[in-house]
Amino acid sequence: MKRTAQLEAANKELEAFSYTVAHDPRAPLRHLAGFANILMDTSGHSLDADARGYLLKLQNAAQGMGGLIDDLLKLAKVGRQPLSRRTTKLNTLVDQALDGLTVDCEGRKIEWQIEDLGSAECDTGLMQQVFVNLLSNAVKYTRLCGPAVIRVARTTLGQEPVIFVRDNGAGFSMQYAGKLFGVFLRLHKAKDFEGTGVGLATVHRIILNHGGRVWAEAEPDRGATFFFTLPAEASYDTAARKIPEPSSALEPVHTPQQ
Repeated sequence: MKRTAQLEAANKELEAFSYTVAHDPRAPLRHLAGFANILMDTSGHSLDADARGYLLKLQNAAQGMGGLIDDLLKLAKVGRQPLSRRTTKLNTLVDQALDGLTVDCEGRKIEWQIEDLGSAECDTGLMQQVFVNLLSNAVKYTRLCGPAVIRVARTTLGQEPVIFVRDNGAGFSMQYAGKLFGVFLRLHKAKDFEGTGVGLATVHRIILNHGGRVWAEAEPDRGATFFFTLPAEASYDTAARKIPEPSSALEPVHTPQQ
């Protein structure tokens, strides 16, 4: 009991530290970005090509750092806020996540295969973030596909319902699967696919806080599938069923025994 209490206290202290580290740089970064924007607007026309290029790199770096800080704050908040569970239709969360991806999908040929996911007792806001992160990843990593095929569906592992998001995009080698859910750990070069390396870590923490599990399977250039479960106390309102593999561009992906 004493060891458990010490571990819980250490975790809370680490979460508080992470939140502070992520939050405090926001003000100076806003000042840096603001002055860079002012300089570009007021004097950019009088700068030579090299100077304008340096200033543009500064603006891009500030924007990227701002996105990273925002993602770190989201990750830190996941561990700080208590879960507020209520019965939620998971397809509603998927629809809301897709609404936020409209700009990213413009000009793209994407075949969406969205099936009935049922309902679950979960924290609605956090679970929506799970779908936002997984679907935005699928959209991003199918950028070079024509057309992209993204499937969101439900299957079973034994008697346990499993939600999965599958795409036919860049994929990755399974030898690096252990790095997927770590903060800042990315399996693709930043010049090929943008991102901060925090999104999947956030998904992992949210699902674990719900008492579930999350894992992935993939092959390079043949797509990836992300699976997650919710615990029995957050059970689905409709009976889980085995979903047959569709005849599409996506290859069947084996669901691992955990």
